[in-house]
Amino acid sequence: MTALAPHLTAFLREHLPRERAVSPHTVKTYANCFVLLVRFASDRLKRRPTDLEIEDFGTDMIMAFLGHVEVERGSCVRTRNGRLAAIRSFFRYIEYRVPACLDQALRVRSIPSKKADKTLIDYLDRAEIKALLDAPDPRTRLGTRDRAMLHLTYAAGLRVSELVSLQLRDFPDRSLSTVHIMGKGRRERVLPLWKETQFALRAWLVIRPETEVAEVFLNANGQPITRDGFAFRLAKHVNAAAKKQPSLLRKRVTPHVLRHSCAMHTLAATGDIRKVALWLGHASIQSTETYLRADSEEKLRILAAHGGPEISPGRFKPPSDTLIAMLNDVRKRA
Repeated sequence: MTALAPHLTAFLREHLPRERAVSPHTVKTYANCFVLLVRFASDRLKRRPTDLEIEDFGTDMIMAFLGHVEVERGSCVRTRNGRLAAIRSFFRYIEYRVPACLDQALRVRSIPSKKADKTLIDYLDRAEIKALLDAPDPRTRLGTRDRAMLHLTYAAGLRVSELVSLQLRDFPDRSLSTVHIMGKGRRERVLPLWKETQFALRAWLVIRPETEVAEVFLNANGQPITRDGFAFRLAKHVNAAAKKQPSLLRKRVTPHVLRHSCAMHTLAATGDIRKVALWLGHASIQSTETYLRADSEEKLRILAAHGGPEISPGRFKPPSDTLIAMLNDVRKRA
């Protein structure tokens, strides 16, 4: 039997950042996955997480965990497939690290991804965005921080991982006119910021507690705010904004919806999907095409440009056959 803890530690702290040079965002995402997996296996096997072994994570355990992610945690198929990708990566590492587990690793890696429906994205219109950005109370410290986070997330189309890992050095020369972002896949981008966003950020930085922590946004304890912490604050402000915009109650507003909203409004303003991909930092324009499917105005422009087929109106004429005419005449008289 092979203890899990040493190999999982080496995978996350050495293999991913040093040997594969993946971004810190990827390491955090993988770590989040294994926190869920280890806790699930610990509860299922009634053993402490440190006592778990690699052999405990066979295909049955992994499939049960993926079902737990979808059913009990309510995650979508894409999230389920993302968890599976992290697990596959670990067992690819185990193949040469622990040859005794080779057969098990091959079995786990053969678990197929699940087909996901390509549903339309959720996004907020401009009135809903304005109500949400105005929801935090600027007279309080947390309200000032939350307003800055919401403004920056929407203006720059940030992923939540990009937001919470943002550091003071990412504003060149302490100027707030631009922000430097290290995105997914180690893709960097520098974006200009609106005056309104700069004002919200400056208001937060003035009252930000003095600490050795480099991250821009801190929680109540002076530590970097987490993904869950931002999601919690967002849900609170959505409920407050819904008093002005009741339509918000009919939408599932997650941190990523702010990124989608930025993309949709950029597409409406520019009409150029390439500029949307540039702003969001997409590796391929194919990732950006989902916004075209969700844009109803784009479909209306297509309809107007194409035009409807010219079909002359007409009226139905009954058949002229004498037998049919007699039958119709009898039917009317009966």
